[in-house]
Amino acid sequence: MRAGSLRHRLTVETPVRLPDGGGGFTTSWEVYTDVWAAIEPLSAGATVTAEGREMRLTHRLRLRHRGDLGPYMRFRLGARVFEIAGLYDETEEGRWLLCLCEERKEP
Repeated sequence: MRAGSLRHRLTVETPVRLPDGGGGFTTSWEVYTDVWAAIEPLSAGATVTAEGREMRLTHRLRLRHRGDLGPYMRFRLGARVFEIAGLYDETEEGRWLLCLCEERKEP
């Protein structure tokens, strides 16, 4: 892969737990960093839920290798949100990081 194919500037977000005033917590998201990545769609499907039909889109994101990302984080591209399902180094060379993600709608 050539670095020129990393044409999407993604924001990496990390979860922050905030007290909800009732003894519990709510999860908010804060900006961690920005990265350049390539987005490759993998699959699309639909499931039926109580709320109606829900689309499921999966993607593989490829970015320069970095060791500070985890599956609890997510990527954002404008209004699109990509939840990380898994991270791996395809060639074990420490050059590229592949992230398997599912695209979600914000509530």
